[in-house]
Amino acid sequence: MNLDFEKSGGLIPVIVQDAKTSKVLMLGYMNSEAFEKTKNEKRVTFFSRTKNRLWTKGETSGNFLDVVSIVEDCDNDTLLIKANPLGPVCHKGSDTCFNEKNSSNALFLEKLEKIIRDRKNNPSAKSYTSDLFEKGINKIAQKVGEEAVELVIEAKDSNKDLFIGEAADLLFHYLVLLAAKDLTLEDVIKKLEERHKQ
Repeated sequence: MNLDFEKSGGLIPVIVQDAKTSKVLMLGYMNSEAFEKTKNEKRVTFFSRTKNRLWTKGETSGNFLDVVSIVEDCDNDTLLIKANPLGPVCHKGSDTCFNEKNSSNALFLEKLEKIIRDRKNNPSAKSYTSDLFEKGINKIAQKVGEEAVELVIEAKDSNKDLFIGEAADLLFHYLVLLAAKDLTLEDVIKKLEERHKQ
């Protein structure tokens, strides 16, 4: 990177974005020393204009920002850092410095996948999911087929709630099938991305 720190008097603005949710978490400033420290330690360090010193985000709270990637803008005078926050980012306790909730409904699918894998690896007699794994791949595949047919039937009607319910059933059983095949949604997404590039 060939950053232009002199354009703004030795400091450049840095936008920090959550690497998973893409939410903008905060804006800070770096001088060249803060930039080098951030690159080397993989934790976001700013130059504090009020304290007049380097300041690693989270140094007192423990809510560090672990760096995933750093990119410069087209004018070489602003940075975008994608990071994983280790807690609320704002000093007032909110998820972001813009008082926004840092979450994504899509992330629930990751959580659900973990629960499904846990039911596969640690079966429970009370778990419907564990029961599916116990019955084997044929039963799991059959359930995906049944749920797909039920979704198609509901698509022909105009009951939105029933349609969403069947869509949820299909997605759940599809995730179980992926787990049974030792695959994840990430594997499917990668395949979709490969096809999109073609």
